[in-house]
Amino acid sequence: MLTGNKGEWSELYVFLKLLGDGVLYAADEKLNKKEDLYYPLVEVLRTEHGEIRHYVKEDVFIKIVDINGRVLLRLSANEFATKAEKLLSVIKKSDVGTFPVPDIEAFMHTIGCSKIKADSKDKSDITLVLHDEKIQKNGAFNFSIKSRLGKSSTLFNAGKCTNFIYEIDGSVPKKTEKLNVKGRVKFIYGQGAHLRFIKTESETFEANLCLVDSLFSRILSEYILEYYLGNGKTVRELTERINEKNPCGFNTRLQHPYEYKMKHFLTAIALGMMPSSVWDGYEQTTGGYIIVKEDGDVLCYHLYNRNEFREYLFQNTRFDTPSPSRHDFGYIYRENGKSFMKLNFQIRFM
Repeated sequence: MLTGNKGEWSELYVFLKLLGDGVLYAADEKLNKKEDLYYPLVEVLRTEHGEIRHYVKEDVFIKIVDINGRVLLRLSANEFATKAEKLLSVIKKSDVGTFPVPDIEAFMHTIGCSKIKADSKDKSDITLVLHDEKIQKNGAFNFSIKSRLGKSSTLFNAGKCTNFIYEIDGSVPKKTEKLNVKGRVKFIYGQGAHLRFIKTESETFEANLCLVDSLFSRILSEYILEYYLGNGKTVRELTERINEKNPCGFNTRLQHPYEYKMKHFLTAIALGMMPSSVWDGYEQTTGGYIIVKEDGDVLCYHLYNRNEFREYLFQNTRFDTPSPSRHDFGYIYRENGKSFMKLNFQIRFM
């Protein structure tokens, strides 16, 4: 029996709902549906065990075609819509981590799906062929799916490679073992010392950040520090704080450089950059983001509407503390007679 969490079942829900509805609506920067901006669905491409299947919209039917063009099955689009609604009801009612949905699993076998999640080697979760009515052409796009039906989704995942190394300037406090990371940082500053950014632990992550902006590792180190000092959690709050400090000496009277650079970073990690892999600046999710709202509505931020997407990321994300023991950070250590501390972070949707 297949089991999955709310996020995993939400991905299948998007697959079923889009085939049932036959259209994908766009969202504005506040995640409201734009009734006048939508993309008719042509087909969904799904890969399992290395085999691609095409789920083609054909009037009021869905035609399932294998890689050789052989038609395997033809079903009413209403069947997909009905199953999507049943799955949504189960997702909303569930209060456990992982759970089965037997009725949906039986339908999955009928349509040739043996796994909840389709195969993917990058950040994309679903591949759609959409019709662009402006240019009267079809195009295949990879989308990442984020669900608001369960726990807040993670935009940026931490790893040991995302550690930032700071030198402790001033006297080093000794009794901090019982404090959490935030408490430890605040205690250091309370003793008159402060943390000075030295470098990122990973050369690869540093190189990726340089593609965003040559100064971005320094800028991001300030965000992390302000977060651990308790001066904000949301990206917007922390940006206001960084703008006041202005660590790079930008002309903030005429422009909003820190907001711009943070939006660029959020977009990069949403669409392709992974901290542990060398990033070439290209986007893996060529379509954008699909969001499953609390009411089950499915909306997208297509990269044609990049400004709304960037604003949505900026307004709806927050910093969070990953596991210090897992990622090896948050404690004071000494090297060559100097004291250091590593800090780490992750970014979640609100």
